[in-house]
Parts: sequence; C-alpha cells; structure tokens
Amino acid sequence: MELQARVRIQNFYQYRAVGKPGWKLGWTWAKDEIMWSISGAFATQQGDCTAFKYQQPHCCKKTPSIADLMPEGAPENRLDDCCHGGVLAARAINPLQSYSSFEVTVGNLDKNSTESKPLNLTLLAPGPGYTCGPVEDSDPTVSSVIGGRREEQVFRTWKSTCTYSSYIANKTPVCCASLSTFYSPTISSCPSCTCGCRPAGQKNATTCVREEESSQSNSLANPDVVRCTNHMCPLRVHWHVKNNYRDYWRVKLTISNYNYNRSYSDWNVLIQHPGFSKPALTYSFNSTLLPTAGIPDDVGLFWGLEHYNSDILNADETQVGSVTTDIVLEKDMKSFTLSNGWAFPRKIYINGENCEMALPDTFPMLPNGSSKQVAASNGYFILLILFYLTLNVIIAV
Repeated sequence: MELQARVRIQNFYQYRAVGKPGWKLGWTWAKDEIMWSISGAFATQQGDCTAFKYQQPHCCKKTPSIADLMPEGAPENRLDDCCHGGVLAARAINPLQSYSSFEVTVGNLDKNSTESKPLNLTLLAPGPGYTCGPVEDSDPTVSSVIGGRREEQVFRTWKSTCTYSSYIANKTPVCCASLSTFYSPTISSCPSCTCGCRPAGQKNATTCVREEESSQSNSLANPDVVRCTNHMCPLRVHWHVKNNYRDYWRVKLTISNYNYNRSYSDWNVLIQHPGFSKPALTYSFNSTLLPTAGIPDDVGLFWGLEHYNSDILNADETQVGSVTTDIVLEKDMKSFTLSNGWAFPRKIYINGENCEMALPDTFPMLPNGSSKQVAASNGYFILLILFYLTLNVIIAV
C-alpha cells in the first residue's frame, strides 16, 4: 500500500527569513513507513534498505531528515514552489518566496497507516531555535484545478506550528545598537561585553582578532571569529540623528559586520520608533511599515536593494563590512521632540535577532535652547508580533 503526501513549509514571520544553507525538516515515522520516492527535496541519508531486494526506496530511516533542492539542477517537472536551496524569505519582504513544498511517496503501509501521524517534528533553519508543536488534524485542504472551475479535496491534512526562540538559538546576543546625534560630540556606545568579553592579556584569541594583528592571525579559519571590540558583537546597528529641520528630520542608519569570515545575505532590520507614524523616505534601502497591535509605537522594516547592498560583506584587515542609508522622516508637531531620548529607537532587531540597546543613562544630552515640547515616554517596550511557521502535511489517495 502506498500514499502520496505533499509537505508545505510556510514562513509567517514578517521579518525573520530562513537563510543559507537552508532548512532541514525531520520527523519520526509512527510505524514502519518508508519513502519510495521524493520530488522537490531529498533525504540526507538513505538508511538501511537491505530488506527491499527488487526496488530500492529513497529512504528507509525511522527518523528521516529532509533538505531542499538547489534551483540549479532541479528537475524540469518540479513543483512550482520547490527548490529554493532551503531559503525562505521573510513574509513582509517577499511573500512569494516565503514558502516551499515537496512531495513524498510513502510505502510499507498497513491498512491503519492513514491514521498514524508523523511524530517529533524538528526544524533546523538552518541552526537551532525552532521548537515544533505536535502534529494535529486540520480541515482537509481543498485546491482548485482546471483554471479554478473544479475543487479537489485531499484525504487528510495535518499541521504543526514551529516557533522561534533566540534564547535557544544563541548562547549570547549577536547584535548591539549604538546612538549619536548632531548636537552632541559623544556617542552612546554598545554596552561593554554585550556579546561576550574580550579575553584579557591575549594578543589574539579564538574568539576575536585585534585589528592591528589580523593579518598574522591563524584564527581566520574559524567562521565565527570577529574583530576585537569592547562589545564583541558580530553585528552593530548605529542610529545617528543627523539634522533637525522645521518640517522634517534626518537620520543615518548604519549596519556593521565585524565577522571576518561571514557575510550576511538578504539581511533586514526592524526598528520600533514613534517617528514612523509619519511618512519616511529611505535613500539606499527598501522599507515598509508593519502593522502592530498592543504597542504605542510604529515599526519600520528595512532591507537592502537587490544587486546593490543586499549583502553585508565580512570584515577584513582594514575595515568592517557595512551598509548605510539616510532616512528622512516627516515631523508630527504634536509629538516630535529631542527630549528624553524620544529621537532614539525603542527596540531594534536584525534578521529577527534582538539588538541590545545602549543604556538610557548614556544618551546624548540636549543642547542649550532645545525644544521645550512635551516629551514622549522613553520607556522601552518589548515588541510582540506573534507570527509563526506552520507545516502542512497533506496526504491524498
């Protein structure tokens, strides 16, 4: 007995993508199922298929691990939404590239196998961080065929929700944010040891390389080696209040990569700031505003221009990799002020990871004769945008 199943992975996170080398999906068969064949993806291990003498299954493992095919070399009759190398775009940036599918022919079934759900679903995307809930029954999926003139319903649909946690994915933070203004010579730097502390008394260490000695380092074979800094973060976001005009104000946003052997492709930065309630013009990045609920501030999402600055290159011996843009924001005269840190972001995320903010008591002071408008609250609100990954398992007979 055989069944045909289609598996669909859908990324509902608005600002978290699944980057290279892509997702890997795993589960445990409930009984003695095997994969006779698979289209649009592949099992990373075949397992022991010696019990099948006349036809070799694609995979006989009890706990298969499935990876996506690369676009190049994919079969001509592939599914429309397969073969992206495991990469899933953030939904707000590219919804058409935020999902992927593959089909599996399942064999070695008994008459009750259609009641047996896959167990212990796991998702690596590409590293840890996702925790998948149990596979549960859902309404059978209905699809349109013959140009929408006919509807076909599958036999059964199962779904699982996988949620992401930075605390599971990263032992330490991976990003920090620093602040500066046109009216103050000081910079509110990232807090010391934000992402770890620099080893004391060592010229070079396995965790970082000092700028003046990077060319002699033997640590560059490690992709996680970063330039030695006080904050020791692989990534830093800098927000600089550049100009203050009558009807608008200008900000310079810079993202710096301190990794020596790692570039960041298809990056994005999410910023929570009340100034985004008014129209904003971005010169060198793409941008959009995201809908929010339950928080008092607006949220802007920024990402690179294709073939221009969609990659943040790795650092080298002379400089860090960086991308930057100016942002011009229209003023809301009822709320705009330079007092009490209003002009600074409440929260910043890069690639979905929280950036540790500079401490409020280090914020630049106001110049003499500054605006006396009523200050907005300088509280730092945790951004709660509840999105998730869902996995739909569809079995049609």
